[in-house]
Amino acid sequence: MEKVTLFWFRRDLRIQDNCGLYHALKGENRVIPIFIFDKEILKKLPKQDARVEMILLALGAIDIAMKRNRCNVGKYHGTPKAIFSKLIKQWNIEKVICNEDYEPYASERDSEIKTLLEAAGIQFECYKDQVIFEKEEVVKGDGTPYKVYTPYSRKWLEKYQETPLQFYPSEVELDSLASNESLPDLNLSDLGFETSGIAQPEYRFDDTLIDQYEATRNFPALDQTSRLGAHLRFGTVSIRRLVNQASSRSNNTFLKELIWREFFMQILWHFPYTQQKSFKPQYERIIWRNNPDEFEKWCAGETGYPLVDAGMRELNETGFMHNRVRMLVGSFLCKHLLIDWRWGESYFAEKLLDYEMSSNVGNWQWVAGCGVDAAPYFRIFNPSEQIKKFDKQLQYIQKWVPNFQELDYPSPIVDHKYARERCLTTYKEALNTL
Repeated sequence: MEKVTLFWFRRDLRIQDNCGLYHALKGENRVIPIFIFDKEILKKLPKQDARVEMILLALGAIDIAMKRNRCNVGKYHGTPKAIFSKLIKQWNIEKVICNEDYEPYASERDSEIKTLLEAAGIQFECYKDQVIFEKEEVVKGDGTPYKVYTPYSRKWLEKYQETPLQFYPSEVELDSLASNESLPDLNLSDLGFETSGIAQPEYRFDDTLIDQYEATRNFPALDQTSRLGAHLRFGTVSIRRLVNQASSRSNNTFLKELIWREFFMQILWHFPYTQQKSFKPQYERIIWRNNPDEFEKWCAGETGYPLVDAGMRELNETGFMHNRVRMLVGSFLCKHLLIDWRWGESYFAEKLLDYEMSSNVGNWQWVAGCGVDAAPYFRIFNPSEQIKKFDKQLQYIQKWVPNFQELDYPSPIVDHKYARERCLTTYKEALNTL
């Protein structure tokens, strides 16, 4: 039986500039591409999850690109260990190649798969693809990780300028695919899911957006963000292409946002406990109110604070929320309502199309004050002042909360001044406890 290499698509759902795919295709063996719908991940998702649809659409686009080579991506549903145990018996596999995934669950999964494959005499290779710098590539002089963004970004930029950016033209190497049109296919219902009704995200990325990003990004009514988050999450775009273009412009605000993404990724990599616990352990002493009725009103966009409600309604309807508004709704939950940041993080994890664990956890801990380089606990956004700064003409609010001036619109869930004082007292009591 002919030796083959398996390429395992994960968070890299494209054929262009795909590092691991490129190395697989440049090897000696024919390449069989696969994707595994991990049932351990899927079982935690709502049955109408637009992200599952996005993955299927991306895989469909890859299938179209591979069609002339009489190949498609083999789609499997189960645990990775169970699927690989079957594939080992089906083919004469010499190598399994994939791109790195840095989340805690992914690291454990890959360690398990590596052990399984090596026991069968199969090589397991992982390549860097979803970041420019990974793991220990950007660290302090003493080898310890950065915990503050500004010096990290400075070192990141310094290293980037010293390191020529390498691209991987995997799209021109597809003739190395194994002709195999009988690989299994799966659809939404096969996986136990239903159509979500949420539109798939379309991104915008050009020189004009990059140049104007600093001036326009804070105003939700302008809708001048790139919507790249979901595409970066699933790897339907190349981070190298984005960074290359962003770094070529004189305004580097957009580039800095891409560096923030890598900053949070390396924090989660070095400190995996932050997935569930505050980076600053003393913040675990905060006594949250965790009122379930107030949480439900926050989720539904019925707090009586129009900008908060607009953000939550946008999220619920579209799977997206403007970045500036994310900070406000997060701060409001943690500091006005004194609800544990983990409740908000979990809700965003369920709803956001662009959910990225490292960025989501990092930003939620930022607004709660308990993370690396976080906002000080005494910074409490005033929802009314935020409207004056970022939605002065009320355009964003009118779009998502058209009844905000009507009698049927709820009264504020809590008085701002009272909530601010309650928050300061609660935080001080926790942080001053010896």
